[in-house]
Amino acid sequence: MSTSCSPSVSSASSLSPDPSQPLFRFQQHSLGYGGKTVLHELTLDIHQGERVALLGKSGSGKSTLLRQLRAQQAESVAWCPQQPGLVPMLSAFHNIYMGRLSSHSLLHNLANLVRPQAKPKAEIAKLAASLGLSEQLWQPAELLSGGQQSRVSLGRALYQQRPIFMGDEPVSALDERQADALLQLLGTRHHTLVVALHNLEQALSHCTRIIGLADGHVLLDAPAASLTSAELDTLYLNL
Repeated sequence: MSTSCSPSVSSASSLSPDPSQPLFRFQQHSLGYGGKTVLHELTLDIHQGERVALLGKSGSGKSTLLRQLRAQQAESVAWCPQQPGLVPMLSAFHNIYMGRLSSHSLLHNLANLVRPQAKPKAEIAKLAASLGLSEQLWQPAELLSGGQQSRVSLGRALYQQRPIFMGDEPVSALDERQADALLQLLGTRHHTLVVALHNLEQALSHCTRIIGLADGHVLLDAPAASLTSAELDTLYLNL
């Protein structure tokens, strides 16, 4: 992926820790990949504590925007991609543990692969229970259903224990009850959320801000509390 030239973009690491300053900022920045611009002259700030839902049709730039936001604060972002990307032959436990591979030495990680250590076993068992995965914890990922694999992917992101969560359709493979419960869980574990969603009710219920993308631009940027599901549904038809 590549980004096209732009007048200005602020790196997250250069932003002030002052809570009044944005965690993420784009100023007249064009985003794209493979030499193609997807979002044009984007100006956008996201502050600590916001819960942002990105809406838009396939190809509208949600994934591109998420990747570029993540790049601004890679060390602070727990990332959950649209495709789980699990290692098929490894257990759900080991796939979740992979969220903290970079926190340990190669020797430690190899030892935990062969004989899981007591501390990560306890931590991940507790996390798996909150995700409804206790019975699947030691099953190979390739034997899990699509919804279970999505929950393992969420668990891997949560296990990183980073303050900002970003997800690209992180609950799309789950039924509404499970999705609502996990979005609530994400909100309790991360001070800031930015998620691409396709369910409008979930966006309104779990997020404080709605950003709609269409035709290479931000078509909507408004507080969730100022919108109704009917208004958003009508708007979404045009996204």
